[in-house]
Amino acid sequence: MPKHEFGIMPQATQAGKCFDIYEPEKYNCISVSDDDLQPCLEPFRCGKTYWHSLDRPALGLAYCGITLIPPETIDTYLEIIWKKPGITELAALFIEAKEKHAFVIHFGI
Repeated sequence: MPKHEFGIMPQATQAGKCFDIYEPEKYNCISVSDDDLQPCLEPFRCGKTYWHSLDRPALGLAYCGITLIPPETIDTYLEIIWKKPGITELAALFIEAKEKHAFVIHFGI
């Protein structure tokens, strides 16, 4: 089953740094099945994100790539996933990131 990986970045990234390597273990990522995340993908397009680098602003998740989710988008994403079955662990991760005012990193399928 395809899965997405989400983790909290311990420090903010900076412009010019590119994330091109699949390394979910570095960020203690949690796995979310693609089936559970599918209902959120279209609504997530309302949230500001970055694909692979702060130099590539986007909306939503890079489905097959790496997404950097900034702290200011976390509340928007929490509203979308709050009561969706199967992704309560993702909601907890977003809450922790919000408390730390940290970026979330997403590794797509």
